Amino acid sequence: MIRLLFTSSLMPNIDLHCHSNVSDGLLSPAALVERAAANGVDLLALTDHDDVAGLDEAREAAAQLGMGFINGVEISVTWKKRVLHVVGLNIDPSHPDLRNGLQGIREGRAVRARDIAAQLDAQGIAGSLEGAYAFAENKQLIGRSHFARFLVAQGYVKDVKTVFKKYLVKGKPGYVSHQWAELGEAVGWIKASGGIAVLAHPGRYDLGDGNMRALLAEFKEVGGAAIEVVTASHTAQQFALFARHAAEFG
Repeated sequence: MIRLLFTSSLMPNIDLHCHSNVSDGLLSPAALVERAAANGVDLLALTDHDDVAGLDEAREAAAQLGMGFINGVEISVTWKKRVLHVVGLNIDPSHPDLRNGLQGIREGRAVRARDIAAQLDAQGIAGSLEGAYAFAENKQLIGRSHFARFLVAQGYVKDVKTVFKKYLVKGKPGYVSHQWAELGEAVGWIKASGGIAVLAHPGRYDLGDGNMRALLAEFKEVGGAAIEVVTASHTAQQFALFARHAAEFG
């Protein structure tokens, strides 16, 4: 487990889920660490989507700033035809099971990107594939957020939030169903690399109580260890709900 020692009597400021431009963030790993330090973060985990390429740079920057750092990743998962995310904390990024698994996911992203672009082409939105890649610092991590930025830049919608009401989601142009890693696979890669598997932002999945309990039970069964409770996409009521789930499921 992750064990921390802080000399201050104050509650430490910890962020265990953030992204750099290695995936869909806007800042380089070093710049992200610098921003976190400027905002008083004591301990940071970089958890880019499906890639660990930014960890060395981020770790070095954190060491220079005297900030604690944890190797992390956020793995894309398909569970009952829904896309979920599992964060791995304290991973060994060089472990072959993890590296090979993530490489397979990144290859699948390229296929999905071509399919998204074909759908948008059919809607009269030309040049979306090249446009999305222009927004992706890491071309292997092409994703919906890069298509969203393209659609905003071209004036099809006013902002990224609106994109995901009109495009790229189920029932809308540009939505492509895709099979990511299985839940047990993702947790297995994390555990094999010495890490802790965390179910990311469960409130986003709109599962309903029965399906959420089924997910948490399966997640625990395959080796999941934690639930992300406090996150920007959760309401205060969800903080309490998922804290109760965390206690109930151990």
